[in-house]
Amino acid sequence: MQLSVIVIAYAMQREIPRTLQALARSYQTIGADLDYEVILVDNGSLRPLQVDGLSDDVPVQLLRIDDALASPAQALNRAAALARGEVLCLMIDGAHLLTPGVFEWALRAFAAFPCPVVAARYFYMGPGEQPETVLQGYDQNAEDALLRRIDWPQDGYRLFEVGTPLSGGAASITWFNRMFESNCLFMSREHYFSVGGSDERFDLPGGGFLNLDLYKRALDADGAVSVQLVGEGSFHQVHGGTTTNSERVAREAKLAGYRQQYQALRGHDQLLSDKPLHFLGHLPTQASKIHLRKRQR
Repeated sequence: MQLSVIVIAYAMQREIPRTLQALARSYQTIGADLDYEVILVDNGSLRPLQVDGLSDDVPVQLLRIDDALASPAQALNRAAALARGEVLCLMIDGAHLLTPGVFEWALRAFAAFPCPVVAARYFYMGPGEQPETVLQGYDQNAEDALLRRIDWPQDGYRLFEVGTPLSGGAASITWFNRMFESNCLFMSREHYFSVGGSDERFDLPGGGFLNLDLYKRALDADGAVSVQLVGEGSFHQVHGGTTTNSERVAREAKLAGYRQQYQALRGHDQLLSDKPLHFLGHLPTQASKIHLRKRQR
């Protein structure tokens, strides 16, 4: 099997059907000819996740963890141990929608480089970054209306019309800004385990900086090649997440705790890898030209 997609979910009954639609054979450009699986992990949701009635177009298997920990690290490792694909696609937050060419362009990187670590850029659904827009009234009803407006999933690239790239504090954002995290991260299964997989000492609810740590360790390993996709994205649906959708003061306090844990575990606070960057992709629509946007304040 070529690809295993691992999706971690907690209390995402609204979001997961759309997430899976974006992973479907009929949605992804190479889905019809790709040998792949989707491992959907219900990480201890109080109400077990239901996927009955979803299209057979998605080769999904549901893994329920009843004794789940607050961090998704264990869930990632369990799913990776079960995965049959040579390449893993890790989606630590299951509430994300992918654009249609993510599989195609990510797997092109594995044909071009010996040990690529491939990241799709993180976007928020909505008119701005969700930590700000949620406080201004952006909610699930507004998001549903946006998706109806673009007739999603008929043309998945229209997500660029209703999404906002994560800026990471940058004054402006382009496809060539260095990324410090991705919720759609590809690496070989062999490479995942060679770097130790997900470090289960990141035990805070939501994982803290688990995702950033895995990305950096995977990139810093000998022989790894950093590849960032251009013209493809991973779009976060609003769902009341651990940090993304929390009130500003509470969010800043949580982030401070995440930094403290990261520094305690790693002995430094350098979250960015300095590996040289490689870019692979295209600009499928005018709206995908994010360098033309002005950041909303």
